[in-house]
Amino acid sequence: MTIAVYSKPGCVQCTATTRALSARGLSFQVIDLTLDDAAFARVSEMGYRQVPVVVAGDDHWTGFRPDLIGRLVQ
Repeated sequence: MTIAVYSKPGCVQCTATTRALSARGLSFQVIDLTLDDAAFARVSEMGYRQVPVVVAGDDHWTGFRPDLIGRLVQ
């Protein structure tokens, strides 16, 4: 499963999310929405207005969600 974390600099919830993913040994890609206009458009089209946005396979959510991170398996 591919995991992408759409983020921006200085985002506390983004840092918490990436730390939780790392602690579980999950590999992921961080995409900085301030540097990637296409990624920003993609996240906006999904209806999200805050970061982080996590896309894991067919699932996606926003915010720091340790409950959902805990369900991920690679």
